[in-house]
Amino acid sequence: MSDPIAQSPRVDYRTEPGRYRHWSISTDGAIARLSLDTAEDAGIRPGYKLKLNSYDLGVDIELHDALNRLRFEHPEVKTVIVTSAKDRIFCSGANIFMLGVSSHAWKVNFCKFTNETRNGIEDSSRHEGLKFVAAVNGACAGGGYELALACDDIVLVDDRSSAVSLPEVPLLGVLPGTGGLTRVTDKRKVRHDLADIFCTSVEGVRGQRAVEWRLVDAVAKPAQFAATVQDRASKLAAASQRPGPGTQGIALPRLEREDGADSLRYEHVTVEIDRARRTATFTVKAPSAAQPTDAAGIQAAGAAWWPLAMGRQLDDAILCMRTNELDIGTWLLKTEGDAAAVLAAGQLLVRHADHWLVRQTLGLLRRTFARLDVSSRSLFALVEPGSCFAGLLAELAFAADRSYMLALPDEPGRAPQLTLDETNFGLLPMVTEQSRLQRRFYEEAGPLEAARAAAGQPLDADAALKLGLVTAAPDDIDWDDEIRIAIEERAAMSPDALTGLEANLRFSSKENMVTRVFGRLTAWQNWIFNRPNAVGDKGALKVYGKGEKAAFDLNRV
Repeated sequence: MSDPIAQSPRVDYRTEPGRYRHWSISTDGAIARLSLDTAEDAGIRPGYKLKLNSYDLGVDIELHDALNRLRFEHPEVKTVIVTSAKDRIFCSGANIFMLGVSSHAWKVNFCKFTNETRNGIEDSSRHEGLKFVAAVNGACAGGGYELALACDDIVLVDDRSSAVSLPEVPLLGVLPGTGGLTRVTDKRKVRHDLADIFCTSVEGVRGQRAVEWRLVDAVAKPAQFAATVQDRASKLAAASQRPGPGTQGIALPRLEREDGADSLRYEHVTVEIDRARRTATFTVKAPSAAQPTDAAGIQAAGAAWWPLAMGRQLDDAILCMRTNELDIGTWLLKTEGDAAAVLAAGQLLVRHADHWLVRQTLGLLRRTFARLDVSSRSLFALVEPGSCFAGLLAELAFAADRSYMLALPDEPGRAPQLTLDETNFGLLPMVTEQSRLQRRFYEEAGPLEAARAAAGQPLDADAALKLGLVTAAPDDIDWDDEIRIAIEERAAMSPDALTGLEANLRFSSKENMVTRVFGRLTAWQNWIFNRPNAVGDKGALKVYGKGEKAAFDLNRV
């Protein structure tokens, strides 16, 4: 079967409310409402209709944008009500026909981005005080329930028919791929035997039983549903540290990007693709213009403030490369510019961390670096002359699978340097809630104390290597050959094996709900998406909606 998705144009993650086809945003003081009303004929790719408030990548791109607009453009909002504009249907989850005609890579990338968007909801609740209520005003299945699970509070309408369900195993032969299994147990703490019944039945659970099983927080009759949702949203808002009414937000203009055949160019980020070597070189640039020095200046700069602008551009570049350039297996991470300017920006972030816009900028940077952590690409950081791996940009080196720093003992004036500051010690944690240095050193006190003692000191290659901050420090005689060999060796290895290797090594020793979603659940789903029971000619995903019964290979492996 031809794959209409694989043959379609490149995905662009940039959008704004005027372009939305599926979501609407409304605000009323401290409470906002995000309403899903999918346009059946507006799928991001041909070959399916978005019936029953189902979603595809295009729907989630809008959701991701809407969440950022609530974060930055509406600081007065403390609680977001996520609901449906359709009658008697909240969301039926990922569009099954879309999954049936999609390539394996498309399915996996779609699930990963959807996971990140839902994790971002929880991240904003935990770190920024933006709370979420799922107003489940109708049937809620699969990914629709997974969206509700990401919220702080779930209210289900008690109309004798509306239920929550995760029917993927019995209906489609796959798993609830965006965190459903993990959130049911780790977050909702549904007893495992009840979770087993819930996740192997198609009809789901409704009414008071859904509350008793901890699948939802409350139910309300249709006549009381709106008032119940509003009351619970107001109580969450009262406990939020968001600034509330009277605070002026900032506009998020459309990102300016110049697309070349082998490049992406933004103001602060460039990506250059070498197709022969299967590499992409990401270069993140330090601020070159005068930067704010206080909170008033940050507010006045708005979306042009370098940490925010750079973070938005890097996030877009990661998404574009991850979705549109599947054959580019190694990303080379570089920086360029004045390290002092990067350190000054970091000092401002630390000094004004309680300012609402700084808090939101830190959230965007935290989520962007986390997106890098979970990208299935080999990451090599190259610290060369002219680099500015300092402070928050040093996080790029610590996110990498390997980091190489050029040693120039005979040319100290040209030798690259690496500088730590307070941003490297917990301000931008991984999804494990560890700093990347804590992950690097397994939270051992000695190496961490040595690194902290060196904060603020420009470190040459030998000093950085001695502290364990880089992988290798070749001199200028060996540099070109060592980097070339490392890249060529990587390109010769199995991409599948590398994906598993990198994910396991990046998320070592410390596990939580999010790492289980991205690791264990995603790995199993990735495998299941390749199996004939799901995607073979008679697999459950392929025959869904055709009136045929799936034919399973009954061997257990």
